[in-house]
Amino acid sequence: MEKETIYKVKIEKKQQGTRIDLVLSLALPQISRSYLQKLIGSGAVTIDGTVCGNKKCKVEEGQEVVIILPEPQPLNVEAEDIPLDIVYEDEDLLVVNKPKGMVVHPAAGNESGTLVNAVLYHCMGKLSSINGIIRPGIVHRIDKDTSGLLMVAKNDAAHVTLAEQLAKHSITRAYNAIVYHNFAQDQGTVDASIGRDPKNRLRQAVTEQNSKRAVTHFRVLERFGRFTHIEARLETGRTHQIRVHMAYMKHPLLGDGVYGPAKNSFGVQGQMLHARLLGFVHPRTGTYMEFESPLPDEFEQILEKLRRSV
Repeated sequence: MEKETIYKVKIEKKQQGTRIDLVLSLALPQISRSYLQKLIGSGAVTIDGTVCGNKKCKVEEGQEVVIILPEPQPLNVEAEDIPLDIVYEDEDLLVVNKPKGMVVHPAAGNESGTLVNAVLYHCMGKLSSINGIIRPGIVHRIDKDTSGLLMVAKNDAAHVTLAEQLAKHSITRAYNAIVYHNFAQDQGTVDASIGRDPKNRLRQAVTEQNSKRAVTHFRVLERFGRFTHIEARLETGRTHQIRVHMAYMKHPLLGDGVYGPAKNSFGVQGQMLHARLLGFVHPRTGTYMEFESPLPDEFEQILEKLRRSV
């Protein structure tokens, strides 16, 4: 994106009375909602030609929303020589196996040591700029304490194509998790909207307030009585989706102190969740590609302990 980019969104009847930031985040899934909110506040968004400087502006049917993405700013995130487990790489993208404990992109309190710092060094700064200067190349995220596969875009064309696949739910994403308690069924689907928890702004929750539809398909892999090893496949990709949906079903993830018990008998810090499988259509060749990551040692060790306890 060498020059400013202009997007136009026509408001439909079903969007009547919806906040402008929510409308744009759904229409432009390749751009993070926080970055869209910054653009709204900077005057980069107009409704029928009038600047909308407030993310809480409500839209009306038939209006035209225009958003101008400015030229990319020089990155103020430092490149760092941090080892990366690169599963695949070409001129358009990377597939990285992120370790547990690594933050994906810089934020307050985590300005260095992130995946973005490491990828910037590896790619010599050549990453997509669509998600702003803090999240170069980041098409989708996984939590700090979730391990596993993540795709990173090296250019804007690849970023847009991959983001469109995410929006259409055509990307394959399968996770392994260890959750509390036994399941009554062998497989199932959780279809429950997720938004910020009205009672705790630091958490997500199943709620109808300012939420987005979230769908998780799961199946039981192993039963251990007090715990169950499952596979969860994402149809949508909301913040903390698997963690929230499993807690909603009364099966919180082992080690997840935010949505489940603060302490556990294994002394695990951070949720037992691993992004094992990632599949997508290559943005340049159109070929479907699929990658798999083995379970981390900590995950395997806990499974062995559980198997011996049965």
